[in-house]
Amino acid sequence: MVGPEGCSPTAAGAAVTVGAYDGVHLGHRHVIGDLRRLAEERGLETAVVTFDPHPATVVRPESAPRSLTDLDQKLELLAGCGVDRTLVIPFDRARSDETAEDFVRSVLVDGLAARLVVVGRDFHFGHDRKGDVALLSEMGAANGFEVRPVELMSDAAGEPPVSSTRIRRLIAEGEVREAARLLGRPHEVRGPVRHGAGRGARLLGFPTANVGVAREIALPAPGVYAGRFAWRGAARHPAAISVGQPPTFQEADDGSPLVEAYLLDFEGDLYGEPASVSFEAWIRPQRAFDELDALKAQMREDVAAARLVLGG
Repeated sequence: MVGPEGCSPTAAGAAVTVGAYDGVHLGHRHVIGDLRRLAEERGLETAVVTFDPHPATVVRPESAPRSLTDLDQKLELLAGCGVDRTLVIPFDRARSDETAEDFVRSVLVDGLAARLVVVGRDFHFGHDRKGDVALLSEMGAANGFEVRPVELMSDAAGEPPVSSTRIRRLIAEGEVREAARLLGRPHEVRGPVRHGAGRGARLLGFPTANVGVAREIALPAPGVYAGRFAWRGAARHPAAISVGQPPTFQEADDGSPLVEAYLLDFEGDLYGEPASVSFEAWIRPQRAFDELDALKAQMREDVAAARLVLGG
């Protein structure tokens, strides 16, 4: 993670886009696609300026949204979009008080020698979000960079633009297929495999990998899903995934939702492994069972449903 003081602008300058880029969804890729095309025409390198943590966690922590990606995921996804450089700016209270004009001078002009800036038409930045495309264009004229506003991408006629907010809402409602369509991939969460209560193998005959997901990451609605599980050096493995506190047992460690993955046709020890879980389809909501046999029967049905969805 570096600030603008750590930049070393190239002689030719850069084509730059700025934003939280949470999720690096299809709308973001639309902007980056325009950035790359215009940069190639002008012989410029491409650069994405983003922030960590998400600015909302500092500006309005009481209502800040859950993140669609952690920083490592975001950097991987941006690199996969073909950008030359990503500048991650640590976002804190001092940064939130920075004026839009100071941000342009320190980051875009001094830090990156911007010659072209590509942003969405609704782009706002700086203290109290007072900076906008009009201010950016005015400062660009004075500092040697062109501003290209891009229309926000809509996935279908009459639909709202593709946005991180829209995708978060879909995930929170368990609509992981629709969220995947707008992300351009299934929603994925990451964390280490940790020890759970031991019920999966001991009581139920379905050993699960319990993934410790950071609290700030968006999880799907409580329920059972079909998806994939991956860990260090291994291909993505089909899985039936439970999200939320198990209502049949009703004991929780700290009350936070659990992510428990039963890997289809797998035996092995995954404790301590860094893992990722992706969600491809909703199977059913969470519900309590009066008897263990009824829960076991339902879990067999869940596994069969996951196998059918995933083709395994």
